[in-house]
Amino acid sequence: MQKQQYPKVKETVYSATLDNGLAVYVLPKEGFSKTYATFSTRYGSIDNRFAVGDEPPVRVPDGIAHFLEHKMFEEPEGDVFAKFASNGASANAYTSFDRTVYLFSATDRIRDNVTTLLNFVQNPHFTDENVEKEKGIIGQEIKMYADQPDWRVYFGLIAAMYERHPVHIDIAGTIESIAEIDKDTLYRCYRTFYHPQNMSVFIVGGVDPEEMIELVRENQAGKTFEPQGQIHRLFDPEPAGVKVKRHVVQLPVSIPKCLFGIKETKVGYEGAELLRRELSTKLLFDMLFSPSSKLYQALYDERLITDSFGAEYNAGEQYAFSVIGGDTRDPDALIERVRNEVEAWRAAGIPELLFERTRRKKIGGFYRMLNSPEAIAGEFTKHRFRGTNVFDVLELYEQITIDEVKARLHEHFDWEQLAVCIVRSE
Repeated sequence: MQKQQYPKVKETVYSATLDNGLAVYVLPKEGFSKTYATFSTRYGSIDNRFAVGDEPPVRVPDGIAHFLEHKMFEEPEGDVFAKFASNGASANAYTSFDRTVYLFSATDRIRDNVTTLLNFVQNPHFTDENVEKEKGIIGQEIKMYADQPDWRVYFGLIAAMYERHPVHIDIAGTIESIAEIDKDTLYRCYRTFYHPQNMSVFIVGGVDPEEMIELVRENQAGKTFEPQGQIHRLFDPEPAGVKVKRHVVQLPVSIPKCLFGIKETKVGYEGAELLRRELSTKLLFDMLFSPSSKLYQALYDERLITDSFGAEYNAGEQYAFSVIGGDTRDPDALIERVRNEVEAWRAAGIPELLFERTRRKKIGGFYRMLNSPEAIAGEFTKHRFRGTNVFDVLELYEQITIDEVKARLHEHFDWEQLAVCIVRSE
């Protein structure tokens, strides 16, 4: 068992890599009654084409990672949710672009719940009948999201930006793509991405780290996994420009929803370099678009936006893009005001005092995050699969200079890479 201390935040992470390749991390939080545990795989919606070792490449149906997440909760002996509930735990799971996470939170019977978490994720049960049944369930979910304006405007924007990279594909897939899924394809994806060497366990809360790691070790010792070659994730080259400049969706909404953003052309960053670039951009966006910014206050006072307005930045090794906007009575006026504000900042520069205040705000937010087991677990898993460490964030926020943020101001906002999605009723 290894021990990594982080004196600035007074935290210690205990870890071990087991013989089968599974990485286990425990963050004890003295005085916390809640324990939160995740069992995660580096497998998300974008992983629809891959090869293992020297095997030929495989293309699988869109939405299969999400489909697999749903199917894992079904066992021959009953409902896994009921088993967690009988142990006083609340369980859930989610699939993102690049990972699938199974989780529970509980205040008691932690050993039983950790064992349940490990066993159900490592005990797939797929049949022709239950796969066909699931297609109907997920098909209804897809139809439900198709009627949700917030979902449509968000993924509509990404689809407007990207032509080939699978980040533009809805995480659940489509009715047509999930129709192609069968049990053999599910088992193939499961064997590839649910191998212990592609997964990690993270436990945070009022637990004993040595006891938890030994519990996981003993559980894994009773299971057998065939050796596996390296996973190669394959992506087609993405054209530089956006797919379409403007995409409009008609849905019954009382006020139009407008999201717009910039598709980055410079990608391929990894690890600490990717993280530093991401944090610099988030500092910039906070100064420009947060509720405390001058632009936000002006737009809100003019009733051009509601409190739904915001901005975010998403980055992976092969993609990066911004998302800006919200509900607005005049989408084109909102886009123009944002463009004018960015250009004004480019001309005038970033105020040193504002930069320092925003950096302190981000550092304060990081410290607050450490009081939430759920937030810690989500961030830890995300960073671990990207080759970074969540505890590096604090140090990087302290290191980032105003010149780096100025560079992102000039680099990111390439208006030729602007895409817009609007949901409106007429």
